[in-house]
Amino acid sequence: MVINTNTSANSSARLLTESSNMLAKSLARLSSGSKIVNPADDAAGLAVSTRFDAQINRISAASSNVSNAVSFSQTQDGFLKKVTKALDRMSELSVLSQDVTKSDADRALYDTEFQTLGAYITDTATKDFNGVSLFDGTALDVTTDGDGTTYSMSGVDLGAAAYTTATGGDVATAATAATALTDVKAAITQLATDRATIGASQARLNAHSEQLSVLKENMSAANSRIKDVDVAEESTQYARYNILVQAGTAMLSQANSTPQSALRLLN
Repeated sequence: MVINTNTSANSSARLLTESSNMLAKSLARLSSGSKIVNPADDAAGLAVSTRFDAQINRISAASSNVSNAVSFSQTQDGFLKKVTKALDRMSELSVLSQDVTKSDADRALYDTEFQTLGAYITDTATKDFNGVSLFDGTALDVTTDGDGTTYSMSGVDLGAAAYTTATGGDVATAATAATALTDVKAAITQLATDRATIGASQARLNAHSEQLSVLKENMSAANSRIKDVDVAEESTQYARYNILVQAGTAMLSQANSTPQSALRLLN
C-alpha cells in the first residue's frame, strides 16, 4: 500500500473526465438537435452536410425562379383571354358590317366599337410583369435547377404584324369590313398559336417545379441522416453517460479515501 501515488484515484479521475466529456457532448447534441456539434465530431460528415445545405438552398432559389416564371406566363394568358374575346367581337363586327341592310351610319357605330377594341389590344401589348414586358416577344431564360441550367420560355409579341394589321383596320364600309374580317381571322389564328405556346411553357415549368420539390425532399432527407440527432438513441446514451459520471464520482471519492487506511497500520 502506497500513499504518495494514488493510481486508483488517477485512473478514476481520468475515467470520470472521459465520462463527463461524453455526457457534455450528448447533452449538446440533444439541446441542438444535431449530431455534429463541432467539426471534430464528424469532419467528413460536416463537409458533406455543408455541400448538401448549399445545394438545398440553390434548389430552393431555382424553385422560386420557376414559380415566378409560371406566374409570369399565367399573367400573359390572363391578358390573352381578354384579347381573345376582343378579337372574337371584332370578327363579329366585321361580319355585321357586311350586312347589306345596314347603312353607313350603322357601320360607323360598329366601327366605333371595333376601334375601341383594337385600342384595347394595342394597350395590352404594353403591359409588364414587375417591370418585364409581357408581350414584346422576347424569350426568357428561366433557371430550372441549382446548377444554373436554363429553359428558354418563348415570348409572345402583340406587336406582331398579324395583330397590328387587325387592330389597324376598320369596318366603316362593307369593303373595309371584308378586309378587316380577313385580318382579324389571321390575328385569331396567331393568338391561338401564342396561347398554345404559353400552355406548353407552363406544362414544362410545372414539371420542373415538381422535379425540384422531389429533389429538395430527397436531398434534405440525405442531409438529415448525416447531421440530425436520433433523439431516442441519444437519450439512451445520455442516460448511460449520466450513470457513468455518477458512478465515477463515487468511485473517485472511494479511491481518494483508500490511502487513509494506511493510518490504521501506523496505529
